[in-house]
Amino acid sequence: MLLMSTACTLARTSTAVAGRGHFEARELPFEGRLFRYQVFVPARRDPSGTPVVLFLHGSGERGDDGRRQLLAGLGPWLEKNADSFPALVVLPQVPQDEEWLGRNARMALAALDAASTEFHADPQRIYLTGMSMGGYGTWELALMQPQRFAALVPVCAAITAPRIGRTTLRVDQVADETDPYTAVATRLRGVPVWMFHGADDTVVPPTDARLIAQAAQRVGADLRYTELPGVGHNAWDPTYRDPAMWAWLFQQRRP
Repeated sequence: MLLMSTACTLARTSTAVAGRGHFEARELPFEGRLFRYQVFVPARRDPSGTPVVLFLHGSGERGDDGRRQLLAGLGPWLEKNADSFPALVVLPQVPQDEEWLGRNARMALAALDAASTEFHADPQRIYLTGMSMGGYGTWELALMQPQRFAALVPVCAAITAPRIGRTTLRVDQVADETDPYTAVATRLRGVPVWMFHGADDTVVPPTDARLIAQAAQRVGADLRYTELPGVGHNAWDPTYRDPAMWAWLFQQRRP
């Protein structure tokens, strides 16, 4: 599903350094609002199509500056590995006090479409990952377009609100399901998934991740789950520096 009819890139700002991957700043007018996003462009691109990762940030990186989404999670890791990371990365940003739901979910897909067209992404190698609030968004977007992604990496994610004070932090696509865990596993059964969660996470406890993993086993979904002992909410740093995760991810292709 392409959303290019309502999306176009405007401002073009580059941090290019010869021989290294770099970030390109973009603006996206979408559904009556201007959004800013970043694209990491690798040092070397495949002329037949470069793999692309859509990264969804957490609560602390919300805003409209188009930069905060680079400060935690995948952004710092890309900065450290700019000379060797082999894929495009699209990093949209959710406005302050909003979630990866509704228009923001559609905006992320529109940014992915725009960047994929501009930088010649390989449509068979489109990957989705997010951390914390962005992990919720990973489930939301994947359930919206299950045929779109070659693989998913939700990090410290859940699908139901983790506490009374944040009821909007949820996955709307299965909010009305009696058993949302089985619904997620069943609807994404054909999409390879590797979940990561800290065993000691008190911000988003691993309860939902465990239930999704159990449901996936029951329905025969292609899902693996790594629970990190002694790790709290910050499961993203160990996840994104894990070479085994990246090797697995880039092996996945859409049929």
